[in-house]
Amino acid sequence: MIVKPPKILDQEIEWNKTETIVSKTNTAGTILYVNDTFCKTSEYSKLELINEPHNVIRHPDMPKVIFKVLWKNLKKGKNFHAIVKNLTKSGKYYWVITDFTIDFNSRNDISGYTARRKAVPESVVEKITLLYKTLLEIEKLKGEEASELYFNAYLEEEIGKGYNDFVLTLFQEELKKQQSKEKSAKFQKSLNWFFSSKYE
Repeated sequence: MIVKPPKILDQEIEWNKTETIVSKTNTAGTILYVNDTFCKTSEYSKLELINEPHNVIRHPDMPKVIFKVLWKNLKKGKNFHAIVKNLTKSGKYYWVITDFTIDFNSRNDISGYTARRKAVPESVVEKITLLYKTLLEIEKLKGEEASELYFNAYLEEEIGKGYNDFVLTLFQEELKKQQSKEKSAKFQKSLNWFFSSKYE
């Protein structure tokens, strides 16, 4: 059995953010498979992780309502996206966006879930951290039910869409910003070339 790190460090682990972290679980969330990137990033070996509950890497900064919404959708057979702060063996953290897909057996029953995780841009982390902090504070002071009620009201009143669509929108906004920056950089490069060549 994996023992949680004795100390939580406010330090992000260094990992290759171009790689994809992959894991497979059964319907109860027990780990069946992890790839090498999962092991390197979490600092656990495959031997340590296999047959353990997936929440061994759950960071205490994560509000429970996010996982409640996640499991509710997965059990209904709906693919889902979530932004998650995970905990490493040494107590460090790493942020990921997880794309969950449903695995089916030969009888077309849900047999488990596959999760593929990619790094989260800093601008997205900043936005989601504020929401998660509020949810966690409500959870600690008023309970999980109050946190869930606030979360649903927040999505309805301030976002106008469900959590999954909210997550996808955050990344679409980031993508547009990146594309705009790339266009601006290309334009600046062409301007630099124009002015430098014009007066040579």
